[in-house]
Amino acid sequence: MTVVGADASYTKPFTTSVLMLGPGQTTDVLVTMDQPPSRYYMAARAYASAQGVPFDNTTTTAILDYNCGRSAGKPGQGIAQPAFPNLPAYNDTATAKVFSAGLKSLRKVNIPGPVDENLFFTVGLGLFNCPRGKQCGGPNGTRFGASMNNFSFVLPANFSILQAHHHGVPGVFTTDFPAQPLVQFDYTAASVSRSLWQPVAATKVYKLKYGSVVQLVLQGTNIFAAENHPIHMHGYDFYILAEGFGNFKAAKDAAKFNLVDPPMRNTVGVPVNGWAVIRFVADNPGVWLMHCHLDVHITWGLAMAFLVENGVGELQALEPPPADLPIC
Repeated sequence: MTVVGADASYTKPFTTSVLMLGPGQTTDVLVTMDQPPSRYYMAARAYASAQGVPFDNTTTTAILDYNCGRSAGKPGQGIAQPAFPNLPAYNDTATAKVFSAGLKSLRKVNIPGPVDENLFFTVGLGLFNCPRGKQCGGPNGTRFGASMNNFSFVLPANFSILQAHHHGVPGVFTTDFPAQPLVQFDYTAASVSRSLWQPVAATKVYKLKYGSVVQLVLQGTNIFAAENHPIHMHGYDFYILAEGFGNFKAAKDAAKFNLVDPPMRNTVGVPVNGWAVIRFVADNPGVWLMHCHLDVHITWGLAMAFLVENGVGELQALEPPPADLPIC
């Protein structure tokens, strides 16, 4: 989503600010009231990076009204035909990239290190063959799927993963989510082999030792269709070290890392046909889902889970569930 501001009572926009938010993401914004007292438009529209995919293209608006102790006119005065700001195009990836790359922490950051876990996860869309006897709405009768490292996440039906982990219930999940994609290829090629289009449905987690420093490359793919994926992680905030387009190459792209004042967030937009690098410390034990914040994508399986083991200290372990905890 992009948000801009403009004067609601004059004939042309004043200085316009652009803000990009992922679905469900929050951002603190400081607004300096240094314009003539009046009413000013704020407008927001979707950023849609996927090609040929329908989306809600409506624009939402609000009017910011302030007078700084002076009269701004009677209610409704001067806004019968308000000037509308110049919004970025729906697919203006360049503007989205400029905004995200411009985010910095307010001061120098003590970046966690050294790195204990170097992970590389591909994220993207795919297609499943339609189950026999069913009708599916995907291309050529398929159904849409999504995956990380080509595994499409399946939520357990009878137990939560944390419950199964705590009680040792077998058969609910496995701990063999791969640290790297099992098949390496040109992730952002214009045409990706159809042998990679169908992911594997599974409930897999990746185990982390308490206190380990994790660096994760999130690589967007063009398996079926490339898109900006807002990846959100439960239980943690993380530092966004860098973003870029194309395939991530450690030999050259590590030089782009911001190790001075990177922003800390809980959602990162993986650029369309691009990559993002995040770093965090696994100091919150439990099972934590990482998934795309586009709702339909998580229902298609664009998710995985980290299982962070207990530490040794009193405050480094999960408390046992209460005796009367309802069973999932």
